[in-house]
Amino acid sequence: MNDTIKGIIAQFVDATTSVLQTMAMTEAKAGTPFVKQDASAKGDITGVIGFSNPKGKSRGTMSLTFTAATALGIVSAMIYEEQTEINDAVTDAVGELTNMISGQARKGLVGMGMIFEGAIPSVITGSGHIIRHVSTSAVLAIPFETQYGPLMVEVCFS
Repeated sequence: MNDTIKGIIAQFVDATTSVLQTMAMTEAKAGTPFVKQDASAKGDITGVIGFSNPKGKSRGTMSLTFTAATALGIVSAMIYEEQTEINDAVTDAVGELTNMISGQARKGLVGMGMIFEGAIPSVITGSGHIIRHVSTSAVLAIPFETQYGPLMVEVCFS
């Protein structure tokens, strides 16, 4: 794994752990990153956000996927109100977490000479949903474990 990929991974790990700790008092432990081989989500709810270089030379996407139990636990901690089903409050919170993690990671990437502007996140729900990243490049997946269950961050650049 080259230094650029290690640096990208570090930015998204740092952003994910920091945002979840700050927003939901939740500790997230990163697992071993891997190249994803298919487009199916390993969860029930996913926030997806695109980003692009202001000069149009490159673009990418980031997704944040939770199991239902993980999303409900994290969002309950985040908004100080127990959530028992995937509803508008949960989907809004997943979109906001996606936006914050992407924003913090993109801020860190500036130090690597990678400048990106973010789009508005979308949220997809349903077991077995598909995530289409904007690039034909490899999708890097970073698994995390929390006290509420697993989540996955995926990043793809072109």
